[in-house]
Amino acid sequence: MPESPTSPALDGVVVLDFSTVGPGSRCTRILADYGATVVKIGVPPRKAGLQTQPAYWAYSANRGLRQVRLDLKDEEARDAFLALARNADVVLESFRPGVVDRLGIGFEAVRAVNPRILYCSTSGYGQTGPASQWAGHDINYLAVGGYLACTEPGRDGKPPIPGATIADSTAGGMHAAMAILAALLRRERTGEGEYLDVSVADGVLGLMSLYIDQHLATGAEPGPGHDVLTGRYAYYDTYACSDGKYVAVGAIEAPFYANLCKALGCERWLEHQNDDAVQDRIRADFAAAFLARTRDAWVAELAPANTCVAPVYEIKELVHDPQYRARGLFAKARHEREGEFEQLGPVMAGQLRGEQPVEAGDASRSDTDALLESAGFGPERIHALRERGVIA
Repeated sequence: MPESPTSPALDGVVVLDFSTVGPGSRCTRILADYGATVVKIGVPPRKAGLQTQPAYWAYSANRGLRQVRLDLKDEEARDAFLALARNADVVLESFRPGVVDRLGIGFEAVRAVNPRILYCSTSGYGQTGPASQWAGHDINYLAVGGYLACTEPGRDGKPPIPGATIADSTAGGMHAAMAILAALLRRERTGEGEYLDVSVADGVLGLMSLYIDQHLATGAEPGPGHDVLTGRYAYYDTYACSDGKYVAVGAIEAPFYANLCKALGCERWLEHQNDDAVQDRIRADFAAAFLARTRDAWVAELAPANTCVAPVYEIKELVHDPQYRARGLFAKARHEREGEFEQLGPVMAGQLRGEQPVEAGDASRSDTDALLESAGFGPERIHALRERGVIA
């Protein structure tokens, strides 16, 4: 393999991050893994009320992140934030639309001290429109984006509850990260800052573009069983095996389908791959065949045989999968109170693995003094702010 780069892609990029969970934190996790310096900005503990920080292991344990705690309702704390923003490249926030402007830390306030700033607002429904003030979580954005309606319902007919934060992670976090990376490239050419309005719900529409475009062009009404990806055909489904575990089958292309039929002893269906009239019969024969052996026995035979068959893993299984281990996707981490443990390492191409174990961030600590000193605050001013409870 070619040699990896020796320096992180975003080395020297400074990101001020107001998020604690959700799409904003997914975004800055990506930016930090690419080498950006991410500074988490939170409120002092005694001002936090019922807010909680993620567990020591969450969001890959905040590896590589720094923290500063400011009570942004205080004018001097706002001055401190703007001092930090003067030398930052990116500000990311995930408050309700309008909140940052009321606090005096919105795009215009930051741009006044740093015209090159890239200011990214992540929200459920965007900064504009009749739903902009709605509260929401992952399941809500998947609901309004058509994802739940196009996914096979449960036995009771209800739309499913996805087992992963697809909207937060992809439609929100990756959406924001790509927007920021594109804006950084644009700024290299123009020297200008930019405001980015990232809506998680908008991002879900991007995930559902195949069906949205089909409906807009033809009037079709996609849903469960409508097409290949929503359960119409037997060759794109999940099947139980003799040990109660499942395999996932995605034999869309004709050669893969033919290989699958032959391996399962279902050659009579070779010429009927897309014949709607017999899909239930094909599915029944596939199901009966898979029940004859264990999941892992089938996977050992079929996965290397160009059949598009893979095991349905539980989390406790996938962390031991030899493919992921060979790819080095799990990193050793160390927390000063919890000791050493493993966590998911950087997973996107072009990221450097770095030395291990990595230091897991401790939400109870902060880098407030050092960061404010770097922004020009003297020891006496910092002490006075702490005495007033403005910083932690």
